[in-house]
Amino acid sequence: MSGGRFTNEFKRDAVAQVEDRGYPVREVAERLGVSTKSIYTWQKQFSRPAKVVQEVDVQADEIRRLKRDLARVTEERDILKKATAYFARESR
Repeated sequence: MSGGRFTNEFKRDAVAQVEDRGYPVREVAERLGVSTKSIYTWQKQFSRPAKVVQEVDVQADEIRRLKRDLARVTEERDILKKATAYFARESR
């Protein structure tokens, strides 16, 4: 095996499947036709520092919170729209 067989993009995608999507290294290696050692080597090469991972986790938590808030506010807006339409009909 030569070192230039796989592109950096391919290697990063393989590492992302393990780190971001949570697939087992063995499964990713089998699916992509590479050794588990290659996956682990690529992880060392391309993995993000712990501080970056922590920041990404914090941002993901914030996004989830904001989506919940948006869903709640959207629901409240829809209720108010219906109430406004109801009372507009009643006042006629």
